[in-house]
Formats: sequence, structure tokens, C-alpha cells
Amino acid sequence: GKYSMAGAAKVMAVRLPQTYGVRPKFGIEGIRAQLGVFNRPLVMAIFKPALGLTAADHAAILQEVASAGLDIIKDDEILGDLEVAPTLERLHACRQVLEVQQQTGKKVLYAINVTGRADKLLERARLLVRAGANALLLNVLSYGFSVLEALASDAEINVPIFAHPALAGAMCASPDYGFAYSVVLGTLMARAGADAVLYPAHYGSLPFEAVEEARIRDELRSRHVFPVPSAGIHPGVVPQVLADYGKDVILNSGTGIMDHPNGAAAGVQAFFAALAQATS
Repeated sequence: GKYSMAGAAKVMAVRLPQTYGVRPKFGIEGIRAQLGVFNRPLVMAIFKPALGLTAADHAAILQEVASAGLDIIKDDEILGDLEVAPTLERLHACRQVLEVQQQTGKKVLYAINVTGRADKLLERARLLVRAGANALLLNVLSYGFSVLEALASDAEINVPIFAHPALAGAMCASPDYGFAYSVVLGTLMARAGADAVLYPAHYGSLPFEAVEEARIRDELRSRHVFPVPSAGIHPGVVPQVLADYGKDVILNSGTGIMDHPNGAAAGVQAFFAALAQATS
């Protein structure tokens, strides 16, 4: 209420009954079952550059990284329904690649960004799923936790929902105001129906505390939500990720894959090589 404007005060933790909220439809076990991958971390890429690519460009990138064994790819969070690459056109172009990959025995999830007016978002998500989307990305804090809950509770939206942390810094970064990151990206995301939640890793490119990262991880796992440490993830940090998370983690890399000097496929292969070396 108005006391949030009364002076220094920060919410550090929220205790809720285990029965409170919406559990993920898929979560760790369900996403693994979708992909048929059970004994290692999953590898996820991000379409880069974030803006300016056509639908055909997206399909070509997807073909390259999928052929290298990638598990998941997502839109950049700032990519909306733009004229250069309308959302449905991106989905149609990429779906053709996804169908070929699945026929060869390797399924890839494409988390396509759901954007638009809040009152149209539920129908927009249903439309994408009917058109063949096999995963969704949502900027949860731009719309509110109730929108995530509505999407997660809808029977027609039978695909995993990946929750992005955009705007979390504005809510959580101050030491004296707002909410702890673990409340917003852990406790509340895990109870609003997210299947996987992205957040910064403390060894990545953004300033983030290891203790807070661990709290987010533990909150998510308590509800079987996939943790997705992000921002600056590259093959060199794979041993540390494995030490912190074990196998139930999604390695989310944008430029760490797309900017590999030998191409995006080589970027994917570098992650698998790092995993093999770290677990040998």
C-alpha cells in the first residue's frame, strides 16, 4: 500500500502455504519429457541480433543451431510483433524447421515472445499455440503475475512458459526499497505458474550476488520450476554452473553461442564439449 512510499523498507522474504498459487504444467520433469533429455543440463540459445532479423533469418539461425543439437531457443525479450518479422510469420518459418528436426528424432523448443495489450494477451497466446508454438516467452513483470497465472491456468495453453525477468532491476536493485530478487524471481514466479524462470547468474555479465541467486534457485526448485541462470553465460562457466546446480539447470546463452568465431553451430557444440569435459 502507501507505506511503500513512506521511507526505506524492503520486502526480503514472503512465506506462503505450499498449497498457494499455481504449479507449473511442465516444470523440470515436463520440459525434460518434451525434449527426451533426462541426464544433463539443457542448452538454450537466444536469437541474435535481437532486432532487425526477418522471419527467414530466424528460420536459418534455428536450422543452424538445431542441427548442432540445441535443446531450446527463445526470442529476445525486446522482440515484439514487428513489421520486419511479425510473430506469426516467425513462428510459421521456424515451425517448418522444428517439424523437420522432430522427424529426425531431435525435438527443439522455440519459446516465442507473447506481446500485445494485456486484454488481448490470453487470446494471443492461444492463437500462437494453435499455430504450432511449442513454448512461450513472457515478460512477466511488464504484464503482472496475474497474467502469467491466467496463461498457466488456461487449458488451451498446453506448452511450457518461460518467464523473463525484464524490469526486475527496477523493483529489486535498491538496497533499501522494493523487493528482494528472490521474492520476485523465485517465490512469486514459482507460484504464478512459470515452467522455467530466467535470472542473472552471479558469474555472468550483470552484477548479482551468489547468495541471492542460490535463493532463487531453491525457491524455483521447491516447486519443480526449471532455473535458468543467464546473462553472460559461456562454455567457460559450465563447470561452475554444474557445481552450483547439478544437472537440473538450463544453460541460457545469447552471444556466447551466436558470436562464436566459427558460427552459431560451433557455439552450441562448444557448450556440449564443455559439459562432456566437466562430467568426464
